[in-house]
Amino acid sequence: MTHKEDSMTNMAIDHVALTVRDLLGMADFYERALGLKPQGGDDATRRLGTADRTLIELRHDAAARPRDPRQAGLFHTAFLLPERADLGRWLRHAPDQDIRLTGASDHGVSEALYLDDPEGNGIEIYWDRPPSEWTRDGDRIEMFTHRLDLTELSQASPGEWQGVPQDGSIGHVHLQVGDIDRADAFFRGDLGLTRTFDGPGGAWYGWNGYHHQLAGNVWNSRDARPRDPQMTGLAEIVLNAPDRAGQVLHDPWGTRFAMI
Repeated sequence: MTHKEDSMTNMAIDHVALTVRDLLGMADFYERALGLKPQGGDDATRRLGTADRTLIELRHDAAARPRDPRQAGLFHTAFLLPERADLGRWLRHAPDQDIRLTGASDHGVSEALYLDDPEGNGIEIYWDRPPSEWTRDGDRIEMFTHRLDLTELSQASPGEWQGVPQDGSIGHVHLQVGDIDRADAFFRGDLGLTRTFDGPGGAWYGWNGYHHQLAGNVWNSRDARPRDPQMTGLAEIVLNAPDRAGQVLHDPWGTRFAMI
């Protein structure tokens, strides 16, 4: 393994930045609905996360055009919870906040709940089954989409939701791309990811044996052109990559990856 390849495998997602029109309303949503803790900011930004770690940065632009769901950019940001009980507690918390789920799935490697924020950015909240229970074939990891029993999940999770736990993180980011082959060249070549799974219209990629830290699909965005930077939605994905700190990369549709 070359030094460059080794440095790539040391990457991890640090946080995600979104461009938003309603800074206060969006900050309130992520704090109230998801249980993220405010970490400061100013009239132009808000940072939210766990007690000492930023997971989401909101950047205000009142003139930004609303996101186009057919464009390249964000499909969802996925918040990884440490325990199944955390997911069940959040599930019981959601109706109290008038949150409408857009989906709920058992993916084999994980169980996941889906929703949208007030400006239409997709969100996944999930927990991972132990890696020893994942089905592997070399670099490939089996995933699927089956119905998730919400009643069982809720009943198996005693206690009240207290917000995202200290060791919660951004587990993965799923992107909308214009072409799977062009996305593959970027994910594997520029970011050093391993392709772990394929599904109709999508591909999933991980570092260090994880099922996926990034994914791309063309379900809504096939043949999309470069994304308008003056649009709400994904501003950048920030990667923790000490050996490449200061580098900035863009995928073929303009999605920005900043390394710290």
